[in-house]
Amino acid sequence: MEIKTKRLLLSPLGPQYVNTAFAYSGDLENTKFMLDLPEESIEETAEFLKKAEAEWQKEFPEFYEFAILTEGTHIGSVCLYLNEDRTEGELGWILNKRYWGHGYTLEAAQALIDYASQNLGIKKFIAYCDSENIPSYSLMEKLGMSRVLCRSGRKNRSSSEERMEYKYALEKE
Repeated sequence: MEIKTKRLLLSPLGPQYVNTAFAYSGDLENTKFMLDLPEESIEETAEFLKKAEAEWQKEFPEFYEFAILTEGTHIGSVCLYLNEDRTEGELGWILNKRYWGHGYTLEAAQALIDYASQNLGIKKFIAYCDSENIPSYSLMEKLGMSRVLCRSGRKNRSSSEERMEYKYALEKE
């Protein structure tokens, strides 16, 4: 399955992207606000990519991890994790910092929302972020999402301190 936009191709994320994925997933600046990143080794990235590829082989995947490609170059990823009854999807994204500021993540996330609502029947989308991750929650707002929760207790992998977390939601008709 692939999703095409004006500038991007969203393609199943898998082991063929190990080097370009580790370039952003192992970079502290790129991942400082993320729960499960940075990855500590290229082997950790490879293991995650194997799991993502295996999920694509299922008849009804529990999650969809897409590589974001522009002009054939892998620049990041966008994902959708489904709840148990497949009515709600949690969005996530990461983009190599060399490509920040060009609207690629917004374009990719919007394309995934459109695809999931039209083809998977997903009507509710949620996303979480560190309360200090202004670009992430600004993106959520540009997607039409609204902040529905602010709570303490977030523990990002690269930080020893407890942080505040925002939850955003979007209901589609």
